[in-house]
Amino acid sequence: MRKATIKRKTRETEIAVSVMLDGSGKAAVATGIGFLDHMLEQLGRHSLIDLEIKAKGDLHIDQHHTTEDIGIALGQAVQQALGDRAGITRYADVHLPMDETLTRCAIDVSGRPYLVWDVPFTRPKVGDFDTELFHEFFQAFALNAGITLHIATLYGGNNHHVAETCFKALARALRVAVAIDPRQENRIPSTKGSLAG
Repeated sequence: MRKATIKRKTRETEIAVSVMLDGSGKAAVATGIGFLDHMLEQLGRHSLIDLEIKAKGDLHIDQHHTTEDIGIALGQAVQQALGDRAGITRYADVHLPMDETLTRCAIDVSGRPYLVWDVPFTRPKVGDFDTELFHEFFQAFALNAGITLHIATLYGGNNHHVAETCFKALARALRVAVAIDPRQENRIPSTKGSLAG
């Protein structure tokens, strides 16, 4: 069972995240931020990774610390659940459409964290959620999961759709990249023999 639980407590937030990579997409999410809950539920459902995320943060200040720390804890949980990454598919990419919007996501579960983010928003908020915080979430996730992640919205007009395609595209790419490839025979998918970074 490839699963992990991470608990993170600071003066700003208290986060508990559990993941099971070989799940069915069940998601129980309570962050105190409605739009982020919706996005994380999409991430779980479309990746088929079971997620349980509970967060309490200093939302009386703003949503930044909570959003970033959830990305950190979720990334750490995925990293831990992957173990030595033996047998995984490793690479995946997807073009994810939603009505007028199209977002591309490419991923390398490499042990080398990096984010390329080319996602324009035309408004500062979606609902009451600051759109600049999407970058903070994806950066925190990629750095702590140890993955190379490229996300680009190729076109789109509705900011809700832009955000949602980013989460769904990550989900679909992650679903493939972390899947066990039966042809790998439990080998590390690297000529170096390690994906430790």
